[in-house]
Amino acid sequence: MAYKPQFKVKATYMRGGTSKGTFFNIADLPKEAQEDSKKRDKLLQRIVGSPDIYKKQMDGMGGASSSTSKAILVGKSDVPNHDVDYYFCQVAIDKDFVDMSGNCGNLSSAVGPFAIKEGLVDNVPQNGVCCVRIWQANIKKTILCYVTMEDGMVKEMGDYEIDGVAFPAQEIKLEFVEPVDPSEELFPTGNLVDDLEVPDVGTFKATMITAGIPTVFVNADEIGYKGTELQGDINSDTKALEKFEKIRVAGALKMGLISDAKEALTKQHTPKIAFVSPAQDFTTSSGKELKANEMDLHVRALSMQQLHHAMMGTASVAIGVAACIPGTLVNLASGGGEKNTVTFGHPSGTIKVGATLLQKDGKYIVEKASMSRSARIIMDGNVYVPAGTMD
Repeated sequence: MAYKPQFKVKATYMRGGTSKGTFFNIADLPKEAQEDSKKRDKLLQRIVGSPDIYKKQMDGMGGASSSTSKAILVGKSDVPNHDVDYYFCQVAIDKDFVDMSGNCGNLSSAVGPFAIKEGLVDNVPQNGVCCVRIWQANIKKTILCYVTMEDGMVKEMGDYEIDGVAFPAQEIKLEFVEPVDPSEELFPTGNLVDDLEVPDVGTFKATMITAGIPTVFVNADEIGYKGTELQGDINSDTKALEKFEKIRVAGALKMGLISDAKEALTKQHTPKIAFVSPAQDFTTSSGKELKANEMDLHVRALSMQQLHHAMMGTASVAIGVAACIPGTLVNLASGGGEKNTVTFGHPSGTIKVGATLLQKDGKYIVEKASMSRSARIIMDGNVYVPAGTMD
């Protein structure tokens, strides 16, 4: 059998917010991967290092966590008034599938800088702020990414700090425009709070919302937690993870995201499951002591069946929107009443998020949700892929 050498694909490895991923200009992908989604998925899986029965992704670019097992595709957009199309691919670590049912809000902050670097954005200023108009192709929504330019280059270094990231960088503001289309249901069940029946677990109060990413919120105390838990408290507990997955599946069925429980096996990226609690003192994963008066509430969320080390960007959008609607579990945990921003605690610290809403015919319309992140290129070059990967 003749030896076939590896082939290479141009790629950029970037951090965006509290996530990392391998970025590709769609035009740089092998032609067969551009034309065949199954071959594309095989390519991305092999590059990231999945499926890996050892759950380490030792033979790829992934970092063996939901925050780092990601691939991002960016190309020039044909959608009017948009610069680029952005496809987010959540690559399962030990299972054979790529989930494209949602978005990564954290990595959205890196899409703008990457698009500028790749020459996909027109009329970029030499100095000042460039608004990159992103079409999030997975969920068909608009994201505005505000990138600071200095001497014709993306300014990456600055003094903006994010809990969950060790080093400061330049702030990048994100606006998620109409994260829920006015024609869509913000609350798929029609209720701000439901009684969610979970087989073999129990019945819990739940707020189920579609802003940012479909998310199921429950009260921490109803499921046996304080709400200040860190990753180790959840991810080392197999029974707890099984319980959270059952709650997530029940929520997905109630929201109409899946038609039967088996379908949840291939749609693990959505919905997210999160639990909320009132503001209280806690110690972050870095050992920092935070006081209750430094936040409005606590939120902990799971992604791909693991508690996130900080907070997913898309879930942050869901938190911001839900917190600003009186009567949701998120709003009640933050003290209730009218709001336009909240600061919530997560395992690594806090995040401030906001939303602009209006009411029309008794229905909430989300004009936009906002938050700040930062992004940086870590590596730029080629990734090598074994021959036969797409066969």
